[in-house]
Amino acid sequence: MQLISSAGHYGAENMLVSLALRLNKIDCDCTVGVFENLHRPNTDVADTARRLGVPVEIFPCNGRADLGAIRRIRAYLQRRAFNVLHTHGYKANIYGYAASSPLSICLAATCHNWSYGSMSLRAYSLLDHAVLRRYHKVVTVSEEVANSLRRFGIPQHRLAAINNGVELSVFASSKPTFRNEIGNESGPVIGMVGRLIPAKGAQYLLRAAPDILAKFPNAVFVIVGEGPFRFALEGLARTLGIERNVIFTGQRRDMPGVYASIDVFVLPSLSEGMPLSILEAMAAKKPVVAACVGSISKFVIPGQTGLLVKPSDIAGLRDSILQLLQDSTFRLKLGEMGQRFVAEHFSAEAMASRYFSLYQMLVANRHLAA
Repeated sequence: MQLISSAGHYGAENMLVSLALRLNKIDCDCTVGVFENLHRPNTDVADTARRLGVPVEIFPCNGRADLGAIRRIRAYLQRRAFNVLHTHGYKANIYGYAASSPLSICLAATCHNWSYGSMSLRAYSLLDHAVLRRYHKVVTVSEEVANSLRRFGIPQHRLAAINNGVELSVFASSKPTFRNEIGNESGPVIGMVGRLIPAKGAQYLLRAAPDILAKFPNAVFVIVGEGPFRFALEGLARTLGIERNVIFTGQRRDMPGVYASIDVFVLPSLSEGMPLSILEAMAAKKPVVAACVGSISKFVIPGQTGLLVKPSDIAGLRDSILQLLQDSTFRLKLGEMGQRFVAEHFSAEAMASRYFSLYQMLVANRHLAA
């Protein structure tokens, strides 16, 4: 079972659904478990999984320490006799460990990235890392994440590195349906996708926008996602006088059509693991401008599959976007090479195959696990 507590449909959720879908095609019976949190209920990932034919189980959770939710997860694990519980995110890690502790089940977790903004998140981080020391395998999506886990005492023999993967065909064949919706048939569309938190860096894209609009006044900046920083970002757009050229879409369920509608994809993050949104944009044949953080430099290769800038470098972001908007031949070349690179190195099929091998190893050596 894949277990997640979701705040929306972002990179980790996309990765989980793709993984579950592919696993069910290679003789691995996979179910997606999703928390239905009392205060912030969001089960979009469950809806997506169901639409694709993946079995789903919902676990109601009524607070930060719901013993009833732990019992419900444990009972379900026992009833279905799962071999492996694979968790995603700190809440799933903690609840999954508590629910499985009396059971004979292998534990795997994927650490996508960690945000340490508030004191409560720092407390959760400490508990999360303490729990992960008891997991049989912890998968990291970047060396930055792996280094963080080592610093918190996760032994090297419990770590494994597996790249994220995307369903190439879904994005390669999509139509630009979103462009018709925003009514911008001729002007360039610059887009970013991610949860609206300061670490994703949308504020730097907005601050770069006025100089870009000076040369491309009909450009549109599309920011896809939801989060606690949205109100501040909307205020910044008004302060900069660019609100008519900025669209905050909230969460979207038609992401292939969104990617197909943009001309340049931007991700100016301050920290990342392995952002799936970049891989999806590349799969859709879109050139990428991204901050050089986390594992981004593994697949955004300057001048070949995209352009890299330093974190929080507004001038660098502006110049890179302008370079792509002013040179359509270069822009198309980067998109084509990026799509080819994703197909060769970051397919969902390859990702699922590696996870399946990991599960098989865990089950085969279950009696040795401690």
